[in-house]
Amino acid sequence: MSDESKKRAEALVPKFQFERVLNQDDAGRRITLYGQVDSEPALLLLERAPFPDVPEYLTAVPANLRSLTNLGNNDIYSWFLGSSGPSPPVTEKSAGTDEGEDKDKDKFADLKLDLICPCTEKHIKKHSRQGYRFVTETPEIYRDRVRPLMRANREEGRLNWVYNIIDGRKEVEDVIYRTPLGRDGDEGFLLLPNLHWDRKTIDALHLLGIVERRDLWSLRDLSKKHIPWLRHMKAKLIDATVATYPQVEADQLKLFLHYQPTYYHLHIHIVHVMLEATSTQSVGKAIGLDSIIEQLEAMAGDDETGMDTISLSYTVGEASELWTDIFEPLKNPGKGRQS
Repeated sequence: MSDESKKRAEALVPKFQFERVLNQDDAGRRITLYGQVDSEPALLLLERAPFPDVPEYLTAVPANLRSLTNLGNNDIYSWFLGSSGPSPPVTEKSAGTDEGEDKDKDKFADLKLDLICPCTEKHIKKHSRQGYRFVTETPEIYRDRVRPLMRANREEGRLNWVYNIIDGRKEVEDVIYRTPLGRDGDEGFLLLPNLHWDRKTIDALHLLGIVERRDLWSLRDLSKKHIPWLRHMKAKLIDATVATYPQVEADQLKLFLHYQPTYYHLHIHIVHVMLEATSTQSVGKAIGLDSIIEQLEAMAGDDETGMDTISLSYTVGEASELWTDIFEPLKNPGKGRQS
């Protein structure tokens, strides 16, 4: 391609006159615009490029954001909307009002930021690039090795932010639905946005249903006696989501649990079906709530029979304790750290 041809092509983009949005992906990374260039109909497809990994750029980004709005904070976690582009124009409606200026800031935000401060070595390992393995956790491995690791993690105080929410000390204004604290005993729960959701892209909707009781660490603790409660909770979570976001219908939602979960307190993910299926929804990570209920119903035995009696297969990061302390030593006796 000649230099002249390149210049002609590059000159077309600034001439694009926007008319309407045709499509946008659920993650907000790609958008298709319809408009005109020199009175000719045209489509402009925008896609966010990867972040440059050069130190000069990454050093400058946090200090040079045009705007920053805190969406919430809890314990060591904070999350924000930010703008890296030019400042939005001041409108008559927003001029001179803090509320109007804040709305304009959010309207033009193009970044979602999460801050963990102070972070731990475990946070660093979790968020670092690493290889993954697909492992099978038998009931015996769960009982003898994984359960003790779960207990150790819980005793390190990693669930303080969850308890802050349950006890009404943090994120009270974000709670969409909850059973009155303490009223329903072991059956209490609440619903609020996942901290990774930007709170505005409906196709990327991601909520969390968190149970009040603290003796259920993961889906491994669910048994046949919990089936009626799980069905009740599912119905309430869906009803509350649809009531809060009327543009969403019940059959546009999917509910699942992670195994292994990021933190060991039972919680349910509620997401829009259009939410891009990243690794957190892939085989070996997400298990549908309906599938768990059906699995429990099909089990032989009394009401105490549960998910701790079956083998579960899932992916683990090579930097995680699950791999270094449990599955790598099982694969290669004599290698890795023993728990």
